[in-house]
Amino acid sequence: MAEQELIFQAFGSGSSGNSYYLGTHEKGILIDAGISARTIQKDLKAIGLDFTNILAVLVTHDHADHIRAVGTLGERVHIPIYTTPEIHGGIDRNYGLKEKLRTSRRYFEKGKEWQLDDFTINTYGISHDSTDCLGYVIDAYGQRFMIATDCGCPNEQMEAAIRTANHIVIEANHDEMMLLNGPYPTYLKERILSDRGHQSNETCGELLERNWHDGIRNIWLCHLSQENNDPQVAYNTVSEHLLEIGIMPREDVYLKVLDRLNPSPLYTLNNTICRDV
Repeated sequence: MAEQELIFQAFGSGSSGNSYYLGTHEKGILIDAGISARTIQKDLKAIGLDFTNILAVLVTHDHADHIRAVGTLGERVHIPIYTTPEIHGGIDRNYGLKEKLRTSRRYFEKGKEWQLDDFTINTYGISHDSTDCLGYVIDAYGQRFMIATDCGCPNEQMEAAIRTANHIVIEANHDEMMLLNGPYPTYLKERILSDRGHQSNETCGELLERNWHDGIRNIWLCHLSQENNDPQVAYNTVSEHLLEIGIMPREDVYLKVLDRLNPSPLYTLNNTICRDV
Protein backbone atom coordinates (compact mmCIF):
# COMPACT_ATOMS: atom_id res chain seq x y z
CA MET A 1 0.00 0.00 0.00
CA ALA A 2 1.04 3.56 -0.56
CA GLU A 3 3.11 5.11 2.18
CA GLN A 4 1.02 8.29 2.11
CA GLU A 5 -2.18 6.43 3.07
CA LEU A 6 -3.10 7.68 6.55
CA ILE A 7 -4.37 4.96 8.87
CA PHE A 8 -5.80 4.93 12.39
CA GLN A 9 -6.46 2.27 14.98
CA ALA A 10 -7.49 2.39 18.63
CA PHE A 11 -5.83 -0.27 20.79
CA GLY A 12 -7.91 0.49 23.89
CA SER A 13 -10.17 3.31 25.02
CA GLY A 14 -11.37 3.64 28.60
CA SER A 15 -10.33 3.65 32.23
CA SER A 16 -8.58 0.29 31.77
CA GLY A 17 -6.14 1.85 29.30
CA ASN A 18 -5.90 4.13 26.28
CA SER A 19 -3.64 4.01 23.25
CA TYR A 20 -4.11 5.00 19.60
CA TYR A 21 -2.01 4.61 16.45
CA LEU A 22 -2.00 7.26 13.73
CA GLY A 23 0.31 7.04 10.76
CA THR A 24 0.95 5.04 7.63
CA HIS A 25 1.87 1.45 6.90
CA GLU A 26 5.52 2.49 7.29
CA LYS A 27 5.68 4.96 10.21
CA GLY A 28 3.50 6.67 12.75
CA ILE A 29 2.87 7.84 16.28
CA LEU A 30 1.14 6.54 19.36
CA ILE A 31 -1.19 8.86 21.23
CA ASP A 32 -0.95 7.70 24.86
CA ALA A 33 0.35 4.36 26.06
CA GLY A 34 -1.95 3.38 28.89
CA ILE A 35 -1.99 -0.34 28.15
CA SER A 36 0.94 -2.73 28.52
CA ALA A 37 3.87 -2.50 26.14
CA ARG A 38 3.42 -6.18 25.36
CA THR A 39 -0.19 -5.58 24.28
CA ILE A 40 0.77 -2.55 22.19
CA GLN A 41 3.47 -4.61 20.46
CA LYS A 42 0.99 -7.41 19.73
CA ASP A 43 -1.55 -4.95 18.33
CA LEU A 44 1.08 -3.28 16.15
CA LYS A 45 2.20 -6.63 14.76
CA ALA A 46 -1.40 -7.44 13.86
CA ILE A 47 -1.37 -4.51 11.42
CA GLY A 48 2.12 -5.22 10.08
CA LEU A 49 4.06 -2.80 12.29
CA ASP A 50 6.49 -2.94 15.20
CA PHE A 51 8.07 -0.55 17.67
CA THR A 52 10.69 0.31 15.04
CA ASN A 53 7.90 1.99 13.04
CA ILE A 54 6.92 4.30 15.93
CA LEU A 55 8.34 7.81 15.76
CA ALA A 56 7.07 8.92 19.18
CA VAL A 57 4.47 8.64 21.89
CA LEU A 58 2.39 11.80 22.38
CA VAL A 59 0.93 11.97 25.90
CA THR A 60 -2.39 13.68 26.67
CA HIS A 61 -2.02 13.70 30.48
CA ASP A 62 -0.43 11.94 33.43
CA HIS A 63 -3.17 9.59 34.64
CA ALA A 64 -2.17 5.93 34.77
CA ASP A 65 -4.65 4.77 32.13
CA HIS A 66 -2.81 6.98 29.61
CA ILE A 67 0.84 6.47 30.61
CA ARG A 68 1.15 2.91 31.95
CA ALA A 69 3.70 1.83 29.33
CA VAL A 70 5.58 5.08 28.66
CA GLY A 71 8.51 4.10 30.88
CA THR A 72 9.00 0.80 29.08
CA LEU A 73 8.54 2.31 25.63
CA GLY A 74 10.78 5.27 26.40
CA GLU A 75 13.64 3.72 28.33
CA ARG A 76 13.73 0.12 27.10
CA VAL A 77 12.49 0.50 23.52
CA HIS A 78 13.94 4.04 23.13
CA ILE A 79 10.83 5.66 21.67
CA PRO A 80 10.76 9.42 22.40
CA ILE A 81 7.98 10.43 24.82
CA TYR A 82 6.61 13.88 23.97
CA THR A 83 4.47 16.12 26.14
CA THR A 84 4.59 19.44 28.01
CA PRO A 85 6.99 20.10 30.91
CA GLU A 86 4.00 20.17 33.28
CA ILE A 87 2.76 16.74 32.21
CA HIS A 88 6.29 15.32 32.33
CA GLY A 89 6.42 16.57 35.91
CA GLY A 90 3.18 14.75 36.65
CA ILE A 91 4.56 11.58 35.06
CA ASP A 92 7.61 11.84 37.32
CA ARG A 93 5.36 12.05 40.38
CA ASN A 94 3.14 9.14 39.34
CA TYR A 95 4.06 6.36 41.75
CA GLY A 96 2.37 3.75 39.58
CA LEU A 97 4.96 4.17 36.83
CA LYS A 98 7.62 1.54 37.50
CA GLU A 99 10.11 2.77 34.90
CA LYS A 100 10.83 6.49 35.17
CA LEU A 101 11.62 8.55 32.09
CA ARG A 102 15.19 9.77 31.74
CA THR A 103 16.77 9.85 28.27
CA SER A 104 13.50 9.48 26.35
CA ARG A 105 11.62 12.55 27.52
CA ARG A 106 10.93 15.26 24.97
CA TYR A 107 9.19 18.60 25.53
CA PHE A 108 6.96 20.90 23.54
CA GLU A 109 5.01 24.04 24.37
CA LYS A 110 1.23 23.74 24.56
CA GLY A 111 -0.48 25.71 21.81
CA LYS A 112 2.65 26.05 19.68
CA GLU A 113 2.76 24.19 16.37
CA TRP A 114 5.64 21.79 15.79
CA GLN A 115 6.72 19.19 13.25
CA LEU A 116 7.48 15.51 13.70
CA ASP A 117 8.52 13.93 10.41
CA ASP A 118 5.46 14.27 8.14
CA PHE A 119 3.12 15.15 11.00
CA THR A 120 2.25 18.75 11.90
CA ILE A 121 1.15 18.82 15.52
CA ASN A 122 -0.93 21.36 17.39
CA THR A 123 -2.23 21.10 20.94
CA TYR A 124 -4.84 22.79 23.07
CA GLY A 125 -5.71 22.66 26.75
CA ILE A 126 -8.49 20.48 28.15
CA SER A 127 -10.06 20.83 31.60
CA HIS A 128 -9.39 17.66 33.61
CA ASP A 129 -8.18 16.81 37.10
CA SER A 130 -4.66 15.92 36.02
CA THR A 131 -1.47 17.98 36.21
CA ASP A 132 -2.39 19.31 32.76
CA CYS A 133 -4.36 17.82 29.89
CA LEU A 134 -4.02 18.17 26.13
CA GLY A 135 -6.04 17.63 23.03
CA TYR A 136 -4.14 17.07 19.77
CA VAL A 137 -4.78 18.25 16.22
CA ILE A 138 -2.53 16.44 13.75
CA ASP A 139 -2.20 17.21 10.05
CA ALA A 140 -0.73 14.64 7.68
CA TYR A 141 -1.18 13.72 4.02
CA GLY A 142 -3.98 16.21 3.46
CA GLN A 143 -6.05 15.08 6.45
CA ARG A 144 -6.71 16.68 9.83
CA PHE A 145 -7.17 14.37 12.82
CA MET A 146 -8.13 15.51 16.32
CA ILE A 147 -8.49 13.80 19.67
CA ALA A 148 -10.17 15.11 22.82
CA THR A 149 -10.27 12.59 25.64
CA ASP A 150 -10.94 13.14 29.38
CA CYS A 151 -12.81 16.40 28.87
CA GLY A 152 -14.25 17.95 32.02
CA CYS A 153 -15.61 21.06 30.39
CA PRO A 154 -15.54 22.01 26.68
CA ASN A 155 -13.70 25.17 25.73
CA GLU A 156 -13.38 27.33 22.63
CA GLN A 157 -10.08 25.73 21.60
CA MET A 158 -11.68 22.32 21.56
CA GLU A 159 -14.68 23.61 19.61
CA ALA A 160 -12.38 25.34 17.12
CA ALA A 161 -10.54 22.03 16.61
CA ILE A 162 -13.82 20.28 15.79
CA ARG A 163 -14.68 23.00 13.27
CA THR A 164 -11.60 22.20 11.17
CA ALA A 165 -11.08 18.44 11.71
CA ASN A 166 -11.85 15.69 9.21
CA HIS A 167 -11.52 12.81 11.66
CA ILE A 168 -12.51 13.16 15.32
CA VAL A 169 -11.90 11.03 18.40
CA ILE A 170 -13.97 12.54 21.22
CA GLU A 171 -14.98 11.53 24.72
CA ALA A 172 -18.50 10.29 25.44
CA ASN A 173 -17.80 8.99 28.93
CA HIS A 174 -21.17 8.63 30.60
CA ASP A 175 -24.90 8.88 30.42
CA GLU A 176 -25.78 11.36 33.16
CA MET A 177 -28.85 9.48 34.46
CA MET A 178 -26.95 6.18 34.52
CA LEU A 179 -24.21 7.88 36.51
CA LEU A 180 -26.58 9.58 38.98
CA ASN A 181 -28.55 6.37 39.55
CA GLY A 182 -25.52 4.10 39.49
CA PRO A 183 -23.34 2.51 42.20
CA TYR A 184 -20.56 5.13 42.43
CA PRO A 185 -20.18 6.98 45.75
CA THR A 186 -21.31 10.61 45.82
CA TYR A 187 -17.79 12.07 45.78
CA LEU A 188 -16.92 10.12 42.63
CA LYS A 189 -20.13 11.13 40.87
CA GLU A 190 -19.39 14.76 41.73
CA ARG A 191 -15.84 14.42 40.42
CA ILE A 192 -17.03 12.98 37.08
CA LEU A 193 -19.72 15.65 36.68
CA SER A 194 -17.40 18.52 37.60
CA ASP A 195 -15.69 20.90 35.17
CA ARG A 196 -12.52 18.85 35.67
CA GLY A 197 -14.15 15.46 35.25
CA HIS A 198 -15.47 13.68 32.16
CA GLN A 199 -17.70 14.55 29.23
CA SER A 200 -21.19 13.10 28.96
CA ASN A 201 -22.83 11.65 25.86
CA GLU A 202 -25.15 14.66 25.78
CA THR A 203 -22.34 17.22 25.91
CA CYS A 204 -20.47 15.32 23.21
CA GLY A 205 -23.52 15.37 20.95
CA GLU A 206 -24.13 19.06 21.59
CA LEU A 207 -20.52 19.89 20.71
CA LEU A 208 -20.68 18.03 17.43
CA GLU A 209 -24.04 19.54 16.54
CA ARG A 210 -22.89 23.07 17.35
CA ASN A 211 -19.59 22.83 15.48
CA TRP A 212 -20.54 20.63 12.55
CA HIS A 213 -18.99 21.36 9.16
CA ASP A 214 -19.05 19.53 5.86
CA GLY A 215 -15.43 18.43 6.11
CA ILE A 216 -16.11 15.94 8.93
CA ARG A 217 -15.81 12.39 7.66
CA ASN A 218 -15.41 10.14 10.72
CA ILE A 219 -16.24 10.37 14.44
CA TRP A 220 -15.16 7.87 17.07
CA LEU A 221 -16.60 8.06 20.58
CA CYS A 222 -13.93 7.26 23.15
CA HIS A 223 -13.34 6.64 26.86
CA LEU A 224 -16.79 5.19 27.62
CA SER A 225 -17.43 4.26 31.26
CA GLN A 226 -18.12 0.58 31.86
CA GLU A 227 -20.49 1.29 34.76
CA ASN A 228 -22.15 4.53 33.66
CA ASN A 229 -22.60 4.16 29.93
CA ASP A 230 -23.57 1.75 27.21
CA PRO A 231 -22.22 1.79 23.65
CA GLN A 232 -25.69 1.86 22.12
CA VAL A 233 -26.85 4.64 24.46
CA ALA A 234 -23.80 6.74 23.57
CA TYR A 235 -24.27 6.12 19.86
CA ASN A 236 -27.98 6.95 19.97
CA THR A 237 -27.47 10.14 21.99
CA VAL A 238 -24.86 11.53 19.61
CA SER A 239 -26.84 10.36 16.56
CA GLU A 240 -29.90 12.29 17.75
CA HIS A 241 -27.91 15.51 17.85
CA LEU A 242 -26.54 14.93 14.36
CA LEU A 243 -30.02 14.15 13.03
CA GLU A 244 -31.20 17.49 14.45
CA ILE A 245 -29.05 19.23 11.83
CA GLY A 246 -29.85 16.79 9.04
CA ILE A 247 -26.70 14.65 9.33
CA MET A 248 -27.38 10.94 9.04
CA PRO A 249 -24.79 8.57 10.53
CA ARG A 250 -23.56 5.89 8.10
CA GLU A 251 -24.60 8.06 5.14
CA ASP A 252 -23.21 11.53 5.85
CA VAL A 253 -20.62 10.61 8.48
CA TYR A 254 -19.09 7.50 9.99
CA LEU A 255 -19.94 7.31 13.70
CA LYS A 256 -18.46 4.53 15.85
CA VAL A 257 -18.07 3.73 19.54
CA LEU A 258 -14.57 2.53 20.39
CA ASP A 259 -14.26 -0.65 22.43
CA ARG A 260 -12.83 -0.20 25.90
CA LEU A 261 -10.58 -3.27 25.83
CA ASN A 262 -10.11 -4.51 22.28
CA PRO A 263 -8.50 -3.03 19.16
CA SER A 264 -10.75 -1.29 16.70
CA PRO A 265 -10.70 -2.14 13.01
CA LEU A 266 -7.89 -0.52 11.05
CA TYR A 267 -9.23 2.58 9.34
CA THR A 268 -7.95 4.39 6.27
CA LEU A 269 -8.44 8.15 6.59
CA ASN A 270 -9.13 10.07 3.41
CA ASN A 271 -11.84 12.27 1.92
CA THR A 272 -14.51 9.55 2.08
CA ILE A 273 -16.25 8.22 5.17
CA CYS A 274 -15.22 4.88 6.60
CA ARG A 275 -17.47 1.85 6.32
CA ASP A 276 -17.93 -1.15 8.55
CA VAL A 277 -16.86 -4.34 6.84
